[in-house]
Amino acid sequence: MSDDVLVELAETLESRKDADPGTSYVASLYDKGLDEILKKIGEEATEVIIAAKSGEKTAIIHETADLWFHTLVMLAQQGLGPGDILSELDRRFGLSGLKEKANRQR
Repeated sequence: MSDDVLVELAETLESRKDADPGTSYVASLYDKGLDEILKKIGEEATEVIIAAKSGEKTAIIHETADLWFHTLVMLAQQGLGPGDILSELDRRFGLSGLKEKANRQR
């Protein structure tokens, strides 16, 4: 498995912005707009919850992959990518979760 899979996927998602919505699922999401992308994220998040409650590891993996995928579509639609999120996670690494959360609420 490549550690670069997020970068490769992000590049593919960017390339789909110019694709035909009739031939590309991702292009069709971009064409429908942010609300449709967010709806898909909500649906996938619900499916992750259901899978986790079932304890079925394969379902958890598949549904989490779908959630991450649609989240990456949203990030690309917003002009962001996985590097932006990874940088934020890196910034938070080693911080107390409670302290970090309190700092965001200021």
